[in-house]
Amino acid sequence: MAGDAVLIAAQSGRALAEAARRAGFRPFVADLFADSDTLELAEAHRPLEGRFGTGRLGEAVLARLDELSAVAGGRPLGVILGSGFEAAPALIDAIGARHRLLGAGAAAVSALKDPLRFAALCRSLDIPHPAVTLARLDEPKAWLLKRAGGSGGGHIRAATRGPAPPGAYFQARVPGRAFALNFLADASEVHVLALTEQWSAASPLRPYRYAGALAPGRNEASPLAPAIVSAIVEAAGRLVRATGLRGLASADVLSDGTSWRLTEINPRPGATLDVLDRRGVPLLGAHVAACLGEAPALGPAPEDAAASQICYAARDHAVIPAVAWPDHVRDRPRAGTRVTRDAPLCTVLAGGPDGPAARQELWTRIASLRDRLSEEETHEHQTAEPERPRDTPGGALRR
Repeated sequence: MAGDAVLIAAQSGRALAEAARRAGFRPFVADLFADSDTLELAEAHRPLEGRFGTGRLGEAVLARLDELSAVAGGRPLGVILGSGFEAAPALIDAIGARHRLLGAGAAAVSALKDPLRFAALCRSLDIPHPAVTLARLDEPKAWLLKRAGGSGGGHIRAATRGPAPPGAYFQARVPGRAFALNFLADASEVHVLALTEQWSAASPLRPYRYAGALAPGRNEASPLAPAIVSAIVEAAGRLVRATGLRGLASADVLSDGTSWRLTEINPRPGATLDVLDRRGVPLLGAHVAACLGEAPALGPAPEDAAASQICYAARDHAVIPAVAWPDHVRDRPRAGTRVTRDAPLCTVLAGGPDGPAARQELWTRIASLRDRLSEEETHEHQTAEPERPRDTPGGALRR
């Protein structure tokens, strides 16, 4: 498989493209952002827009993938889907009719991402899961409002009175810290990668949006009791066998240390790929092997810890200046890109001998980057370089 072309479609395709390169594949990428490092990693790139599963936008995804397949010589190994398709099983089906899917199919995504079907599946498998409903709420304080198939946490709000709006649902609030069991599925069992700690970056409009994750070192004590971790692993295995899920995935849970609740399954490579893909065996190679029905090899977990965080813009950046980005920054917006306040600006990575050291290094790097960007912007404004229109190269609007 080394040297084969793979098609990648996602809201942001950089992490998948980087993992593909590490596994020896040639990535052909369609995504929303066209970040500078994505363009450097990709053999070819095509831009996407908006929510992929809606009307003509879905047709655009198919067209861009067909174009990339032609550029790749017409015989790519398959297509790997990232975030953005969770609410679009029909589009996943349409993609699978044209290209081999290297990941979850439409049936598995429907079973795992339709909130009512997923809740019923958890009940049938005796998996603890918060209550969900579409019905009118008279006492909404104990509930959250979520968009069906949403990702990244930015869609989660406090519930309000009345029925759930179209495309949304209510989920009962449950106490606990956020964790994710990251695993590789082969339709019959789960191969555990790591239990990562997650945290959010709250804003007035998006109180639960995803910020970052920490993958502990190999010999660190788990933040959850072994019995709880074993129960989560067993639950993930039951769901894998019930749905035939294959490939990299994660199970999001909330735990107060004595009990736990599974909130959702992400049936795709997720935001933790950067902190997980540090083994001797490249994870995307193992992902493809599992999806092709081969026995995946993972090798030992990394000895050290790793952390990553999405940096959201603290203010409107009229134009991102030409920045010499540090090596530990990913998802680098092109010079001339306009980034609106609270939009994702970039991703920062850090490592250390253990979790606390990795987390401290992450905070230090984020603070240094914000200072550096402020200085670069001040210099850029002093030189009075004219702003590029949004429809010219380097002039994209990053929402």
